[in-house]
Amino acid sequence: MNYAQIRSMDISNGEGIGVSLFVQGCKFYCYNCFNQETWDTNGGKPFTDKTQKLFFDLINHPYITRVSFLGGSPLIDENVITINNLICQIKDVFPNKKIWLYTGFLYEDIVNTKITSDLKDKENLLKFFRRQAVSNCDVIIDGPYIDSLKDVNLKFCGSSNQRVIDVQKSLKENKVVLWES
Repeated sequence: MNYAQIRSMDISNGEGIGVSLFVQGCKFYCYNCFNQETWDTNGGKPFTDKTQKLFFDLINHPYITRVSFLGGSPLIDENVITINNLICQIKDVFPNKKIWLYTGFLYEDIVNTKITSDLKDKENLLKFFRRQAVSNCDVIIDGPYIDSLKDVNLKFCGSSNQRVIDVQKSLKENKVVLWES
């Protein structure tokens, strides 16, 4: 996986003070996307073991309450395995940090997708990792940015089709529950 940047004191991509990882690669190609330079999966820099150590060192501060994943698109095939592994490690090492994830995928398409027991099938395996990553998040912002629905008054979204979803409540209630600050 490649990444575009890491923000160490981010206050704009989730509630509180967070660390944000902007990944490279997006397949949605939203018209007037604010971050078109992250579309190319080959752009940016490789996310190495050294990068991961820096990322975890940045998270390891008491004033950091959140980790956000965005880009690009964290859940595309080229990124989802690494993102899932990072989310699982963060949950293990920093259980009190909130995890936010921005994706062009729809929440229902991720959590309701049929996954067979054959995890040797690549497409099935990617669906599994996508679902596991989302299931371990606290909040996701779903849906592609749609320029004709742009609304600068929305909190944490760019367009009105996007939703800020409380993942854990949604999983518990088996329906989409919007996040409330």
